[in-house]
Amino acid sequence: MSRENALRTLAEGFDGEVILPEDAGYASARRVWNQLIDRRPAAIARCRTRNDAVSALAVARDTGLEVAVRGGGHSFPGFSTTEGGLVLDLGPMKQIVVDAEQRIARVGPGVRWGDLTAASAQYGLAPVGGHVADVGVAGLTLGGGNGWFARVFGLACDNLVAADVLTASGEIVRASAEDNQDLYWGLRGGGGNLGVVLEFTLRLHPVGRLLGGLVMHRLDDAADVLRFLAGYGQSAPDEVNVAPAILAAPPAPFVPLELHGKPVLALAMCYAGPLSDGERALAPVRGFGRPLVDLVEPTTFEALQHLFDAQGRSTPYHMRSHLGGAITEELIEAVLDFGGRLSSPENGVLLLPMGGAVARVGADATAFRHREASYCLEIGAAWSAEEENPQRHIDWADQLWAATRSWAIGVEVNHLADEGPEGVHRAYGDNYDRLAQIKRAWDPDNLFRLNQNVPPAVAN
Repeated sequence: MSRENALRTLAEGFDGEVILPEDAGYASARRVWNQLIDRRPAAIARCRTRNDAVSALAVARDTGLEVAVRGGGHSFPGFSTTEGGLVLDLGPMKQIVVDAEQRIARVGPGVRWGDLTAASAQYGLAPVGGHVADVGVAGLTLGGGNGWFARVFGLACDNLVAADVLTASGEIVRASAEDNQDLYWGLRGGGGNLGVVLEFTLRLHPVGRLLGGLVMHRLDDAADVLRFLAGYGQSAPDEVNVAPAILAAPPAPFVPLELHGKPVLALAMCYAGPLSDGERALAPVRGFGRPLVDLVEPTTFEALQHLFDAQGRSTPYHMRSHLGGAITEELIEAVLDFGGRLSSPENGVLLLPMGGAVARVGADATAFRHREASYCLEIGAAWSAEEENPQRHIDWADQLWAATRSWAIGVEVNHLADEGPEGVHRAYGDNYDRLAQIKRAWDPDNLFRLNQNVPPAVAN
């Protein structure tokens, strides 16, 4: 059967929707979050059921169509779409079932973190996700997942209890500590290499009102503040999460007029514990130096997760990133140099803290390798779709990445650009070979290759 006929036959028995290039909804359906990515799939299969996903994957496998798996669609290099292939769009699979007694949630692959947070909050519980509410649960969890609660509850992948996985062979299997342990190991950090997760079982944690928000400093004071954080972060309790960021100050009433649109140092922080303990723990960092603004207050995790919504909106986007150790003078110098000359007011440089619970998991316990990292450096370049010279923004991010390369020990796979095998090896380090062996067992033909790809190990 030809590819065209196979796709039309797929549409006839589909509970969801198969969208072809000639269909009215194709233009919007093919778009992904990163507006820098512009690809034209042969079809987009918007799956509503497990059977939809099984059928769509079978067509891709049988016809040789490249398959792209889309959950939230936030892949920085655009791996959630394909040129001329088939997109398995799992966005409609948004089921959330919270078991408050067991403190778990069973979550579909189309769910966003904001939706899961809101559903869990009704029971006084919270998931361990990222920093942006609109990001998908699936991709973040499979790649590692550093977020607000990383230091106290670990990475998102550390809170994956089980997964129902559609494998390359078309079978749906369970992966957990008891079932298919090799697959379970690989799913926790291995990205989309091993299969299509159709349901995540995620651990939830009791979280009440917490202390959180922003403290803002002039860029002239940023070096001293970052030096202070270098020491403060070494002794802070796990419940503390302080993420420094250089970004353009918003045109808000609480920002002095002369700083609107100018680079400032913002400290995004929270304390995941009793408010009184948080007041004491965050007092040193809130009181250091000459803060312009202190917006830290009692809040909810549901509200806190929307703090970075402005940075998460859809634009052309270029991400570069490192995992590294403690904050050093060399890192401060590079970050302030480039942060002081943002190529676009949409750009940002973030240092997301790790350590704590992340570091207490063995480096070989999951596919996520770099447990010794203290910070994740995110260098995000974003600009208007009407920009005449986007390369200058890409160059800004790449040059800062190069200037901080000596500080790095690795990278989280979620934050890789399209850096090829070298970048993937840097992400997995000495866990790479084991992941390649698992890949050979579950996807020997590398059907799931449109990702930060680990090819199957060669048989001895």
